[in-house]
Amino acid sequence: MKKYTDIYDISNLDETVQQAIELKKAPFSFKELGKNKTLIMLFFNASLRTRLSTEKAAKNLGMEVMVLNVNDTWNLEFEDGAVMNFDTTEHIKDAAQVISQYADVIAVRAFPSLTDKRKDESEWILNSFINYASVPIINMESATGHPLQALTDAITIEELKTKKRPKVVLSWAPHPKALPHAVANSFVQMMQQSDVDFSITHPEGYELNSDITKDTPIFYDQFEGLKDADFVYVKNWSNYENYGKVLCEDTNWMITKEKLTAAKFMHCLPVRRNVVVEDAVLDSENSVVISQASNRTYAAQVVLKHLLKELQL
Repeated sequence: MKKYTDIYDISNLDETVQQAIELKKAPFSFKELGKNKTLIMLFFNASLRTRLSTEKAAKNLGMEVMVLNVNDTWNLEFEDGAVMNFDTTEHIKDAAQVISQYADVIAVRAFPSLTDKRKDESEWILNSFINYASVPIINMESATGHPLQALTDAITIEELKTKKRPKVVLSWAPHPKALPHAVANSFVQMMQQSDVDFSITHPEGYELNSDITKDTPIFYDQFEGLKDADFVYVKNWSNYENYGKVLCEDTNWMITKEKLTAAKFMHCLPVRRNVVVEDAVLDSENSVVISQASNRTYAAQVVLKHLLKELQL
C-alpha cells in the first residue's frame, strides 16, 4: 500500500480486516515500526473521532504526530496559473512539498462545498496533495469518500456477525442540514467488496451517484428494506441530482426500535438523537456505535502499518 485515499488502495480486504482485529489484541507490538517517523494531519474541517483515533493509531505504532488546522493558518491556492493577488497566500504546489519535508506520512481531511458537484467530485484538495506531496497520503474524509470509516465498518461487521453472510442495509435518515455523501459512498463501495447481502433504502429521489451504487438493490419502502437485516447502517446524505439540497425531511424515516427489531444499529457519529435515531435504539444493546468508534483506531493503525512497511522497502 503506497497511499490510502480510497478503499481500492487495499489489495486484500479480508486480510487487512483480520490484521486490524489482531492489532486490537496487541496494539503496541509494532512500536519500533514508527520510531523516528512523523505523521502530519491537516484539517481543513473540524474532527473529533478521526483526529483522536488517527493520532492514537500513530502513537500506538511509535510515531510522532503533528496537527495543523489549515484554515486557521492561511488560505491555500489550488488553481494552476493563479494570479495570487487576492486572499490566498501560498500555493499548494509549494505547501505540499514543504510539508513533505517534515512528514513521513500526511493525512488530509477536507469536506465538499455541496454547491459545485463537478469541483467536489474532482477531489481537488485531496488530489492536489497526492500530486504534489512526496510522501504517502491518507484520506481522513474528502469530498466524496471516507475510506477510514468504511474500513472501520468492515472490521466492526466482521467482529460482530453471527452468520457467514449477514444482511447489511444502508438506510437514509432525516437531518436538518445538508450533509455530504462521503460516508455513504465509501460504505457502499466497502460492502460491495465484502461477503454480505447488501442493499440500500432511501426516499425516492435520494439516489446516490449511480457510478458508485451500480447494481446494488435499492428499496424506497424503508420497512421492506430493513426486513430481516442483521446490520443497519444509518446515515443522512443530501440530494445528489439537486446537488447538496435537502428536499426530503420526512421524519417517518427516523430509525425506531419498531423498525430495527434484532438488527445491529451502526452509525459513524456524531448523530442527532431523536432526529436520525430514537434514544431507545441508540441506548440499546443492539447499538454498536461505540464499538465502531473504538475500531476507528485500528482501521487507521492497520493502514499506517502498511504504509510504514512500504517506506522500509
